[in-house]
Amino acid sequence: MEVVSPSLPKILPSNKKFSLNSQGISTPTKPEWQIQFSPRVLKQSSKTTPPSTPSPTPTAKSLWNNPSSCTHTTSDILRLMDSLSLPIPPDIYASLIKECTIARHSRRALELHAHIKNSRSKLSLSLLNRLLLMHVSCGHLEIARQLFDQMFLRDFNSWAIIIVACLHAGESEQAIAYFALMEHREFMFKFPPWVIACLLKSCVLTKNMELGKQVHGQLLKLGFSNDLSLSGSLINFYGNFRCLDDANFVFDQLSRPNTVTWTAKMVNSCREDQFGEAIDDFIEMGRQGVKKNGFTFSSVLKACAGINDDGNNGMSGWQVHANAIKLGLESDVFVQCGLINMYGKCGLVKDAEKAFKMVGDKRNSACWNAMLMGYVHNKLCIQAIKLLYRMKESGIEVQQSLINDVRIACASTKLEI
Repeated sequence: MEVVSPSLPKILPSNKKFSLNSQGISTPTKPEWQIQFSPRVLKQSSKTTPPSTPSPTPTAKSLWNNPSSCTHTTSDILRLMDSLSLPIPPDIYASLIKECTIARHSRRALELHAHIKNSRSKLSLSLLNRLLLMHVSCGHLEIARQLFDQMFLRDFNSWAIIIVACLHAGESEQAIAYFALMEHREFMFKFPPWVIACLLKSCVLTKNMELGKQVHGQLLKLGFSNDLSLSGSLINFYGNFRCLDDANFVFDQLSRPNTVTWTAKMVNSCREDQFGEAIDDFIEMGRQGVKKNGFTFSSVLKACAGINDDGNNGMSGWQVHANAIKLGLESDVFVQCGLINMYGKCGLVKDAEKAFKMVGDKRNSACWNAMLMGYVHNKLCIQAIKLLYRMKESGIEVQQSLINDVRIACASTKLEI
């Protein structure tokens, strides 16, 4: 089924001067490019020249596929086609839309859409979706919204483009509103897991727990209850709302939890200061042969730092460090930062310094901050001040809150900075 393209509001950049041409398209106030063809010069020859055959009239497809025409802008191609009175078929429009989408050229995208509208061509849903994606890639989110709202027919691609565009622009509430509208109209499509994961993250950012539960309910209806990547997002979603019972319920429904779901469960335990349970989960992962990554070690190292009050003097942290070396993850930046933080909080400053020296990327501010807080935690103010100067020399931006922590620690030990 075909629909007519909706009207497009004229949006002009405020920092440039524009004028309207005969077609009503806004263009910068400078001389337009003109395509000129130099006259052919014939050489005189004594030989009889055979009668020349007239060159065939160029078609739209041959103009587009001709390499010499690739240097022309979209507007040049459109003007040339119009001057030759050639109708532009939908596949050529699709190619021009694709070019503007990839190049992210704002003005050409507006010119192309205006030309399509003035041609009064009937656009298929597929071509409308291409236009929607073009405006999104060019940063015309408001135009994309108007185009989407005026579309009589929408499919999965239509909803996915506008929802992901809002998420990418940081407009989580608008993305959630579109998702709720789709659900209300019973157009619930099987979105890719990463789109649902972004929606659940938006629910966390907007503190909309009720909608997150509705998304969970829809996933159960669509048969996504055993999807491991979505289960990890759900566990993290419930954990952020401090609903560990619901998070653990999602985890317990899995027949074979993977790295993502185990790590999400450990993060929730650390968030609620249930460090012993996080370490138990780490051990159980090893028993079941589940692969561990840098995020997994980062979480368990945080748990090891948290249970140091029980007087283990970093024994659990040493064992985890040995496990990371065995698996070849010692050079992972998340593991290195976790080791520095863990050893610092356990009072093992020398080990923290060794881990800090092993960091390959000296521009990583997280590792610098972890080492700085290790000195502050152990009231080593002279070392902390020296590290601050090293950070400044290395071009690392120091947060004001960390500087205040250093001042407070030095003041408590009767040192001046």
